[in-house]
Amino acid sequence: MRRLTLLRHAKTEPQHSGQEDWDRVLEPRGLKDAPEMARRLRERKLKPDLVITSPAVRALTTAQIFARELHLPAAKLQQDERLYLASPKVLKEVVRELGGDAHHLMIVGHNPGLTEFADRISEEREVDNMPTCAIYTLEFDLKDWSELEWDSGVNAEFDYPKNCSSC
Repeated sequence: MRRLTLLRHAKTEPQHSGQEDWDRVLEPRGLKDAPEMARRLRERKLKPDLVITSPAVRALTTAQIFARELHLPAAKLQQDERLYLASPKVLKEVVRELGGDAHHLMIVGHNPGLTEFADRISEEREVDNMPTCAIYTLEFDLKDWSELEWDSGVNAEFDYPKNCSSC
């Protein structure tokens, strides 16, 4: 079995006048939520082999916090510009192309594409919204990520900062 974990970037400051969306930074709540959500993954012994992130500042910063908290070497963190505001189709392409031999792959990205991808990839549950810093993790019976298909993820688990059943 292979595991895919989808992570929406943490809470971001509003866009300032003249600022590019790409350059938005995490706000204090985002800087608090990201290590907490990484801790929850660590407690469940869910450590990715590879993290692929959007290079937008908010996503990259979130991915770096997770990598630090999960004690991942820098080489396990990759950036792919296609993940910036990616559609479900593009997210699937990235997973299929770059997942490699990772048994546990994490994708860090943006809404609305990430929520739509989560909803389409799961065989068992619907995902209406992934709030900031939400984690959605599923298992797949695949030999290789290139075999990934829609509606194939099982044992789906969903967690987010305000979900206190994990607190």
